[in-house]
Amino acid sequence: MHSPDDFSEGAGGQPPRHILTPSTLNRLVRGLLEDALPLVWIEGELSNVARPASGHLYFTLKDSAAQVRCAMFKPKSAWLRFKPSDGMHVLARARVGLYEPRGEFQLVVEHMEPAGEGALQREFERLKAQLDAEGLFAQDRKRPLPRFARRIGVITSATGAAVRDVLSVMSRRWPLVDVEVLPVPVQGREAPPAIVSMLRKASASGRYDVLLLTRGGGSLEDLWAFNDEQVARAIHASTVPVVSAVGHEIDFSISDFVADLRAPTPSAAAELLVPDILALRRHLEQLNRRIVAIHERRLHARIQRIDHLLVRLQAQRPQARLARDRDRLLQLHRRLLACREAHLTRKTVRLERVYTRLLAQHPRQRLALLKQRLEQHALHMRHMIEHKLERERLNLQQTARAMHAVSPLATLERGYAILFDADGKVLRSAQNVAMDTPLKARLVDGELSLRVSKD
Repeated sequence: MHSPDDFSEGAGGQPPRHILTPSTLNRLVRGLLEDALPLVWIEGELSNVARPASGHLYFTLKDSAAQVRCAMFKPKSAWLRFKPSDGMHVLARARVGLYEPRGEFQLVVEHMEPAGEGALQREFERLKAQLDAEGLFAQDRKRPLPRFARRIGVITSATGAAVRDVLSVMSRRWPLVDVEVLPVPVQGREAPPAIVSMLRKASASGRYDVLLLTRGGGSLEDLWAFNDEQVARAIHASTVPVVSAVGHEIDFSISDFVADLRAPTPSAAAELLVPDILALRRHLEQLNRRIVAIHERRLHARIQRIDHLLVRLQAQRPQARLARDRDRLLQLHRRLLACREAHLTRKTVRLERVYTRLLAQHPRQRLALLKQRLEQHALHMRHMIEHKLERERLNLQQTARAMHAVSPLATLERGYAILFDADGKVLRSAQNVAMDTPLKARLVDGELSLRVSKD
């Protein structure tokens, strides 16, 4: 560390003097400090905070009795979760060092957080583990959000930037949604009970399709109302889906884990809750074009099929086929009418038979029927008698005609005559009849006296 020229023997045998340059001294002091105090935690108040264009952060950390200059270089300062400002009380982890060019004692800060955030962080982790063990973070209880919410309740500060961002995004993306701001304090001791009360009222009202619990960014202490156990249980008990959008994208709260959906920012929550009307319009236009194309293809296919069928019809003489089909249709129509008439007739006859059978069971009807049957029998007997008499009369006439046919009178009627001699005997032969013999001729209508003469 030292060159031989740095040491020279003093006059009169005095011990040698150690002569150092300012840079050597500062380098020695810096090495001693870094070896003795590699990392320290220090708490104090910020002052003279400066961030030049280089991105480094320079400030003074002080208490009531002393102060120390600090530097936080860009790679580390870019990860800060809050904006340092004068008067802020912080807790820093730093390396003790010396700025050699000016010989100034300083701290090189590697991590910095608002004072008290460490205790809050430990409480955050404890409550998170407890509620997770109870199942409040379980994925199977997360409810889906409505695709087209009609009314959204926004639980937040009425004067914060978050509500303005949410309303702006929703009105731009989906003007049809009805957004109601449910004002609550989002910071301080009065915030948790107010948020719990508003969650319960909104859930019980049945007015809302979904609830948005939101606020802008801040330190862990600023966001602590959303790490409250009662707020977490009120979100879990809500009958309406709850979206949590607390702080910036890197901020996580207990309400984010319990809610049905966590959004990185209030604006992102608004985009998740409502559809984009322009994107939906483009989607609908695409669907309309697809429907039109499908209908055109189907119409073209139908036209081609109709043309094909027309060609087939023309080849098969459609007039004759239509005539045959018309005749067949008429035949089927007539058969249908005949079947209907026959069916009605059968039903009518059956009904009449049943009605007749019912009437026949009545004594009056039975007496009338018996009387009718008696009259029929009497008429039948009379007809039989008349028929018998007629048959006997015919037989008698036939017998008379037969007897008349063999009667001599019938022969006379045919132009014949019967000759009788003088004794009245029938002359049966012309032999032995003398001349001038008187005869009588019997005709059908009388007698003639005859005398035999010579031919």
